[in-house]
Amino acid sequence: MQKKSLETFLYSIGGVVAMALILIAVNVILGGMRQRADLTKEKAYTLSDGTRAILARLDTPVKIRFYCSQSASASPETVFLKGYARKVEDLLTEYKQAGKGKILLEKYDPQPDSDAEDSARLDGVQGLPLQSGDKFYLGLAVSQLDAKEAIPFLQPTRERLLEYDLSRAITRVQATDKPVVGVMSSLPVFGMPSNPMMMQMGQRGQPAWALITELQNDFSVKRVDMNTDKIDAEIKVLIVIHPKDITEATQFAIDQFVLRGGKLVAFLDANSLMESRGQQNPMMSQMGGGGSTLDKLLKAWGINFENTKVVADMNFRMEVGGGNGQPTQRPTWLSITPEGIDTNDVVTSQIDNIWYFAGGAFSGTPAAGLKETVLLRSTTDSQLVDGMMANLSPESALKGFKSSGTEYALAIRLSGKFKTAFPDGKPADKKPDAKKPEDAKPEATKPDDALKEGKTDSTVILVGDADMIHDSFSVQDTQTPFGNMRRPLNGNLNFAQNTVEQLAGDNNLIGVRSRATMNRPFTRVKKMEAQADARFRGKVQELEASLAETQQRLNELQSNKDKNQRFILSPEQQAELEKFRKKESEARAVLKKTQKDLRREVDQLETRVKWWNIFAMPLAVTVCGILLAVYKRKLTAAK
Repeated sequence: MQKKSLETFLYSIGGVVAMALILIAVNVILGGMRQRADLTKEKAYTLSDGTRAILARLDTPVKIRFYCSQSASASPETVFLKGYARKVEDLLTEYKQAGKGKILLEKYDPQPDSDAEDSARLDGVQGLPLQSGDKFYLGLAVSQLDAKEAIPFLQPTRERLLEYDLSRAITRVQATDKPVVGVMSSLPVFGMPSNPMMMQMGQRGQPAWALITELQNDFSVKRVDMNTDKIDAEIKVLIVIHPKDITEATQFAIDQFVLRGGKLVAFLDANSLMESRGQQNPMMSQMGGGGSTLDKLLKAWGINFENTKVVADMNFRMEVGGGNGQPTQRPTWLSITPEGIDTNDVVTSQIDNIWYFAGGAFSGTPAAGLKETVLLRSTTDSQLVDGMMANLSPESALKGFKSSGTEYALAIRLSGKFKTAFPDGKPADKKPDAKKPEDAKPEATKPDDALKEGKTDSTVILVGDADMIHDSFSVQDTQTPFGNMRRPLNGNLNFAQNTVEQLAGDNNLIGVRSRATMNRPFTRVKKMEAQADARFRGKVQELEASLAETQQRLNELQSNKDKNQRFILSPEQQAELEKFRKKESEARAVLKKTQKDLRREVDQLETRVKWWNIFAMPLAVTVCGILLAVYKRKLTAAK
């Protein structure tokens, strides 16, 4: 008996030791593999296909030197940064594995007065000053042969853009020269310098738009004058932003640019809110600054753009704060969900939300030889409304809304061989002709060397809103202990960058960058609200019609009374007034019930989603446990 007990004890000890060794071996193997499960819908923590494509085409090893102050003294700040550094290290390890020998990873701990600290400084990696007086290093340098690209400090505020920053650094060390991108605009997109007089009053100049700053990281950005008559040959992509009052000579320059193979991205507008921001009159500022177009070019391409009317969409409408603190529904300010985004196109496939502010719509049939792709569209529950009135009074667009049943194209891409919009050559300068002497000789006619048709295929991307890429409508700046954090409000900047990236840069970076602003709005709730609002609008119109009819009846009764009795209600007026009050009470009761039913439906949907989130996983575990227990019982019974 004692011998059996001893054997049982030894077997138990042996089993525990064996299990411990197995667990240690499994942890060592899995730790070396650096595999992790990514349960996010957009796979935000898994290397994107774009990054894998960039790594797959490497023909020369790329070295990444990662600097992190591992031995820094413990403090809340350093503990947080070290936690973020582990995430960076995990991602770099995935890069190394996906690179299949082409990514060489070196790790350094730049302690004070060490060779690692000197190496960090030579690589352009900067230390973050701590309250203790020491510096915390968290940066990296990417190099290939003689090319080097540094990220001086890996800001935790750019965690969602970390993969994009790394992949972009790898593509930069591979590229010899940056493509040249031209920017033409009637708005101060490059910023405005400080006026000495205004500086004395405490006002500073305007910085460049965030889009320009981001483009300067990837391209050589060149300013193009709005009155130019020629686009430089070095420009590969031309961005035109709100070309209000553009001349025919400048349109001719753009025409020739496209015909010789240049790529064009044009942000037009039906009612520019940013232009109106400069108006001193508050009323003019609310009405908007009018529209812009490329009329000569669009006509030749078979495209129409309504630059006086804007798109109102009840499914994509936005709710913004009103002047009295109450939320205001703006059907002309659109929050476009995947329902209105071409998810099959590389430019928009990874974007799930775009804000569109009082923008216009494109229509027409592309000219022969051109192919049209609609990148952004409205839903069928939309219509075109007057832009200025919609901005001045959003309620007017709501009250008079009547669905057109049409899906309006908000952003399109044209590709193919373009034909000139100026068959007669360069337009003459519209300047007053000076009186010429009678004996003056006529000027010799210069030969027309203008292109009539493109020799190669080209691409033009047209967007019906220019406000969407301004900082006010695309990013939010927040001050943090680690500096200014610029958080994207939507996918607007990604969309703009993607268009340029597709035409001038590396398409693989598009999918990497676009995942940084993923969000999933409650599209079903928005549709419920739109349906209920349609019922609500009908009741409002019925109530207003009844009010107008009753008021007209009261006026008629009042006009037929004696002059001495004008301020005394007659029995007929009293009866008519009582009738109106009854109708008004009934209509308001119906409106209140409609709003109550809507709120109840939304609350029920939110409650169901909440309970599913709470109980879905425990329920799944419980079901799996029950199934496993039943399976084991069957195995036991079979023995």
